[in-house]
Amino acid sequence: MIKAYAAFKPGGKLEPFEYDPGPIGPREVEIAVESCGICHSDLSMLQNAWGITEYPFVPGHEVIGTIVASGAQVSNLQPGQRVGLGWHAGYCMDCRSCMNGDHNLCAQAQGTLIGRHGGFADKVRARAESVVVLPETLDPQSAGPLFCGGITVFNPLVQFDISPTARVAVIGIGGLGHLAVQFLRAWGCHVTAFTTSESKKTEALQFGAHQAMNTNDPDALQSAAGQFDLILSTVNQALDWNRYLSTLRPKGRLHFVGAVLDALDIAVFPMILGQYSISGSPVGSPNTMRTMLEFAVRHNIKPAVEFFSFEQVNQAVARLESGRARYRIVLSHAA
Repeated sequence: MIKAYAAFKPGGKLEPFEYDPGPIGPREVEIAVESCGICHSDLSMLQNAWGITEYPFVPGHEVIGTIVASGAQVSNLQPGQRVGLGWHAGYCMDCRSCMNGDHNLCAQAQGTLIGRHGGFADKVRARAESVVVLPETLDPQSAGPLFCGGITVFNPLVQFDISPTARVAVIGIGGLGHLAVQFLRAWGCHVTAFTTSESKKTEALQFGAHQAMNTNDPDALQSAAGQFDLILSTVNQALDWNRYLSTLRPKGRLHFVGAVLDALDIAVFPMILGQYSISGSPVGSPNTMRTMLEFAVRHNIKPAVEFFSFEQVNQAVARLESGRARYRIVLSHAA
């Protein structure tokens, strides 16, 4: 039996829950969970904000743990190895996207907490292809958020071949944005942080931003007109996107990794004149995750983390929901 924490209705309290995962599949591994990050996507799923949650619902998709069992066809992972598991717990391995190495774009990819139980538990199962071995020198206590928040902001750097001389702005200095600033600075980019918080302006500079602007100031975006090759939006609320487009250089890109549910209100004519691109991306493939972890080790990039024990899971969820977390929350069996 696997012991977990589950909600039984939208927005419900997480309560102790046990389930029998059945025999392990031939391509599956079982991971003894050491820690698990809490992501805003966990909160969205808990509240059924996307209309796809099944109850009882066990959140958790930023898992760090060790392999304790594996299926008969698993040869690349061994018991005792410390691994990470992110948003996806499996891929079809047959479609064009999988065969091209873009597993994260697989239409049949299985979410770690969609139609199955996630990592707020003592153990979790996943297909071996979705599990990534941690570098030995990576701090396992704070690594969990890299498997969703980290890969979400790192993936665009690889996908769009961002130049190390690019000028990049990050909208929102939170769970995603504080990692984006660190990755971009280490990548070599000139980094500007856009925030509505005066305190986060200071913290963004500490994370490596070259400059920080409070976008509540009506003159801030105007002063940045025509500056950026890339704007990375990490927020999940609608903004005046046309004001941000005006800060792009010709051929610049406005890229979304934050899940804004409102339709984008964007004027087409300035896009045509500036030859701007608007795009979005999900998490990255397992191979991109490995690259990200190596890059994080090389440049000492770490999420800023607040720790809670698994027994404090509802307090941790409330902390995330309050918006006061600095900047990621991790549940730990050792906390």
